[in-house]
Amino acid sequence: MAEELKVNSVLKKDKYAEMYPQIKALLEGENDLIANMANICSALKYGMNFFWVGFYMVKGNELVLGPFQGTVACTRIAKGKGVCGAAWQKNEIIIVDDVEKFPGHIACSALSRSEIVLPVYNSKKEIIAIFDVDSDALASFDKTDEEWLRKTIALLK
Repeated sequence: MAEELKVNSVLKKDKYAEMYPQIKALLEGENDLIANMANICSALKYGMNFFWVGFYMVKGNELVLGPFQGTVACTRIAKGKGVCGAAWQKNEIIIVDDVEKFPGHIACSALSRSEIVLPVYNSKKEIIAIFDVDSDALASFDKTDEEWLRKTIALLK
């Protein structure tokens, strides 16, 4: 069995379990989507030491950069293009161990090496955004990240 990745010497799943109630408390009583997205980005960027964390908002036939933490990013992404556009088109979570091996990857930053991308849904189960988390190391994301990030973005209402 592979050793679980650690964040600041703490098992990843334990760090997520510690952060989740804190993020939930940050969002309680606030119904502004953008404000809540911004707080999720900041909490995860600094709490998990991710390279880049952000949301791309669905606007017509493209994704437009929303709240994020990290280096500058691509502003617009067409449906089906790159990892984010593919996750939107396929309506699925995508984990990429090496972004350079992903067909059509959009290199917003040459320092990004792996990523996980999740669709964000409204109450009607329509995709309203794509949540993108990047690492500057290869193969940084797994089912633990998928589980906890899905649970975290589900807090958005």
